[in-house]
Amino acid sequence: MNKKAANLSWLEDLNPQQQTAVTYGDGPLLVVAGAGTGKTKTLAYRVAYLIAQGVNPGKILLLTFTRRAAQEMLRRAAHIAQRGSPATVRVWGGTFHATANRLLRIYAKAAGLSKDFTILDQGDAEDLIGLIRHEKGLHNREKRFPRKRTCLAIYSRCVNGSLRLKDVLERYFPWCAAWEEELRPLFKQYVSRKQERNVLDYDDLLLYWVQLVSDEKFANRLSKRFDHILVDEYQDTNKLQAQILLGMRYGNNNIMVVGDDAQSIYGFRGATVRNILDFPKEFPGTSIVKLEQNYRSIAPVLETANLVIAGAKERYPKNLWSDREEGERPKLVTCKDETQQNEYVIQQILRHYEEGIALHKQAVLFRAGHLSDSLELELTRKNIPYHKYGGLRFLEASHVKDLIAFLRLAENPRDEMAWLRVLQLMDGIGPGTASQAIRHVVEHGNSPESIGTFNVRPSARKQMAAFAETVSDLVHAGSSHPALQIERIRRFYDPLLHKLYENPGARSRDLVSLEQIASGYRLRRDFLVDLQLDPPTSTGDLAGPPHREDDWLVLSTIHSAKGCEWDVVYLIHAADGFLPSDMATGSEEEIEEELRLTYVALTRARDFLYISWPLRYYHRWYAMSDSSSYAQPCRFFTDDVMKSLDEVYLEQDSEVDRRSEATNSRDIAERIREMWEE
Repeated sequence: MNKKAANLSWLEDLNPQQQTAVTYGDGPLLVVAGAGTGKTKTLAYRVAYLIAQGVNPGKILLLTFTRRAAQEMLRRAAHIAQRGSPATVRVWGGTFHATANRLLRIYAKAAGLSKDFTILDQGDAEDLIGLIRHEKGLHNREKRFPRKRTCLAIYSRCVNGSLRLKDVLERYFPWCAAWEEELRPLFKQYVSRKQERNVLDYDDLLLYWVQLVSDEKFANRLSKRFDHILVDEYQDTNKLQAQILLGMRYGNNNIMVVGDDAQSIYGFRGATVRNILDFPKEFPGTSIVKLEQNYRSIAPVLETANLVIAGAKERYPKNLWSDREEGERPKLVTCKDETQQNEYVIQQILRHYEEGIALHKQAVLFRAGHLSDSLELELTRKNIPYHKYGGLRFLEASHVKDLIAFLRLAENPRDEMAWLRVLQLMDGIGPGTASQAIRHVVEHGNSPESIGTFNVRPSARKQMAAFAETVSDLVHAGSSHPALQIERIRRFYDPLLHKLYENPGARSRDLVSLEQIASGYRLRRDFLVDLQLDPPTSTGDLAGPPHREDDWLVLSTIHSAKGCEWDVVYLIHAADGFLPSDMATGSEEEIEEELRLTYVALTRARDFLYISWPLRYYHRWYAMSDSSSYAQPCRFFTDDVMKSLDEVYLEQDSEVDRRSEATNSRDIAERIREMWEE
C-alpha cells in the first residue's frame, strides 16, 4: 500500500483487510463483509481513496439500497479525504431505482420515453392492473381470478427474475397457474397502458435501464460514463440488477461489490443469493477480500452465529471474531407457553432497563408481524412504550396519496391513475364518470385545464369548478416551488379530507409535514421522484431527533431489523414452524434463506442475546383452552450450536396441576351461585 502522500494517513484507521479493499487497483473486486465488520466505513473510504488518487468524482457511481445510506457514505468520504471538501457532491450516489430515473431522464429519447414521465407506486400500479382486469371482465369469472395485488406480484416476479410467466406461476403461484392464458394479455395491456400514459412502475425503471445497456452502442456509452462502480448490499440484488451491472461494465471492469451471502434474506422480493455467489464467474479475474473482524458483538454471540451459518450448504466460508471476548453466553429459554414467554421477556427488559440500558437500545425480534400480538397486549398493560416496525408506510396512507395525485397530474397530464384518484374524491363522481372525464382531457390534447369544460351533473358543478380552478393554478405555477403548490392544493382538498376520512386532524398534520418536506425542493419533479423512490416510512421520519426523555422498546420483524443493532436482543418464537416459517420450507433454497434469516437475527445483538420458544401453543388466545399443540425448537439450533448456548428451562406446571386448578375454579363458581339458592 502506498502511503507516500501525507493526506493518506487516514488509511491507518482501517484494519488490514479493509485497507486491502479500499486501496485495490483496477478490475472486479468482491468484498465479503460479515455482519458488523464495517462495510459502510470501507465503502466510504474507498470513495475517498479514489478521489484522492485523482479519479473524477463525477465518474464514480455508488449504488446503495437507500438514499440515506448513499448520503451517509458520501458525507463520511468528504470528511475523510478533504475535511469537508465538496468533491463528493459530484459522485453519482443513490439507489438502483433513483439512478435509473436519472439516466432515463437523460436518455429518454433512446429509451422511447418522454422526459416528463411520472412513477407509479405499488398501490397505483395495483390499481391500474385492477382497472384493466375489470375492463376485461376478469372479475366476473365463475372461478375467482387472482386479485390485483397478486397479479402485480406475478408480473414483478417475471420482470425482476427475468423468468417466464409459466415458470413463475408453477414455482411461486401454483394456485394461479390455471389463469396463464388470461394473465399474459392482461400484462401486455398493462404495459401498453403505461406507455400510452407516460408512466413507469418501479420495475420499469430497471427494465428500461436493462434495455438500454442491452444495446451494444449504449452499453459502451454508459460504461464510459463511469470509471468506477461501487455496489452496496450486493446479496440483495435481483437478476435484473445483475444484468444492469454487466451492461454498465462493457469494456471497463472496475467494479467493487460489497455484501454478505449469509445475510441474503429477500428472496420474496426477487433478490437472489446467486448474484453474489456467482459474481466471480460473471466477472472473470475477480479478487475476493473477506472482512471478518466484527466491531459490534461480543465473542460469545459471534460463536453462536458462526455455528448457525456453518449449516449453510453453499457460502463463502468466514469466521467472525471480535476483540470483545468477555460477556454472557446467549441464552436459549424454553417456556411453557406464550404467556410465560411474554412474562420472561418483559422481566428481562425491565431488569436491563434498571441496569442502565435504555428501552430503545433493546429489541424484540420475530419472524412474522403477528407473532408479537400477545406481547404487545402485555406491554400495553404494563405501560411499557414500544415502536413496532413494518406497519403502513407514510406514502401508503390514503390522504397522502390523494395529495400526491394532484401533483402527479400537474406534472404528467397523461397520468390516468392520478386523474382517477383525484376525480373520485368529489361528490357524485364514480369510476364511470371519472373515465369519461379522462377521455375528455385526452380529446383536448391532454390539457389539464380542459377539465373545466367537462359537463357534470348539477350537484357536482360547484365542486368541479373549484377543482378546475385548482388545476389551472397548478398549471400556471409551472414546475417550481412544490411547497406553494401543496399549499394551493390543500385549500381545495382540506374540506374533502374532513368529509372523507376519520381523524382528519392527524391526517391534516401529515399534509403539513409533507409541505415542509417540499419546501426543501426547487422543482416539483425532483420532489415527486424522491418521495416515490425513497419515501419516509412514517411521520416520525419527518421529525428531528427525539427528545432525551423519549424512550421506547423496539419490536421488529427480522427482515425489518437487518442493518440495525441493539445492546440487547430478544428473539422470540424460535420454534420450528415459526422459525423457519412453515410457509417457507418447500424447497432447499427457501430453507437456506430461513437459516440466513436466523443468522441475521442473532448478529443484531451487541451484548446480550436471548432466544426463547414456547413449548406449547394454544389454538385460542386464552390459555384456559384445552386446544393446543406442542412445538420443537428451531431446527437450526443443532447439537453443535447448543454447546454455545446457556439453556434456561422456566418452571413448568404439570397437567395434573392445571386440571386441579380448573376443577377448583369451577367448584368455587358453583358455591358462589349456590349462595342465592333457597
